[in-house]
Amino acid sequence: MPLNRRHISVYFAVNSFGDIPFAFPQYTLRYRQHQGQGQVWDDLRKKWLVLTGEEYVRQQLVQFILQEKKIGKGRVGIEREIHYHQLRKRFDMIIFDQEANPFILIECKAPNVKLSEQTLHRIARYNQVFQAPHLLLTNGPTLWFFSRNEEGKYDYQEKGWYEA
Repeated sequence: MPLNRRHISVYFAVNSFGDIPFAFPQYTLRYRQHQGQGQVWDDLRKKWLVLTGEEYVRQQLVQFILQEKKIGKGRVGIEREIHYHQLRKRFDMIIFDQEANPFILIECKAPNVKLSEQTLHRIARYNQVFQAPHLLLTNGPTLWFFSRNEEGKYDYQEKGWYEA
């Protein structure tokens, strides 16, 4: 079944991201065309997802976390619902420490979406629920990493990733 016009542009745009240098390595992902949609396989949720720019970044980051950082699949949560001030919200990703405590809260954006203070405020609001000591925001080419200091404030980490 052919891709419709909307999904053709998403499919080709996502596949052309390989030409954009990311802040972390890019991996080969499983793609398919299904019922007129470009889809990508999610190794954690074990299902096909609609291929969008944000999903491409999220899946690339998942592979980086699993393959490069050697974090086990059981310590990574993706797109789960939280309750924040009586609102139902969904966060992008979280990494838990070895004791199953929130460790890194993650917000992903499409490569063409610029990271901003608004993005930072959004993840900070979600983190009021989790109290994770680290925050990561990325659109692929840009990666912002913050760690909580002794005063309870978050400092930007120039290295771009938590190092033990």
